[in-house]
Amino acid sequence: MKKIDLFYGLIIGLTVSLIGVYMFIIAFTPYTFLSGLQLLKYEGKLGKVITLGTVLNIGMFFILLKYKKETIAKGILLAVIILTIITLFI
Repeated sequence: MKKIDLFYGLIIGLTVSLIGVYMFIIAFTPYTFLSGLQLLKYEGKLGKVITLGTVLNIGMFFILLKYKKETIAKGILLAVIILTIITLFI
C-alpha cells in the first residue's frame, strides 16, 4: 500500500466534501458561501450541511473502486471518518 495514494484519497475526499458544502450553500440559501457558513454555524446546522456535502464522497468512492484504485478509495473513507469526528464536535 502506497502511503502517498492514501494521502491523495484523503485530499480528494476533503475537497469533494468542501465542493458539496459549497454547492449546498449556494443552491439552497440566499447567502454567499462565507456568510452562509457563519450563519449555519451560528444556528447550529453546520454539522448537518457538512454531512450532506460528504454524500458526494460515495460516488467518488465507487468510481475509484471501478478503476481499481483501492488505496485512494481507502483515503476517501479516511476523509469521511475525519469529517464524521469533526461533525460530532461542531
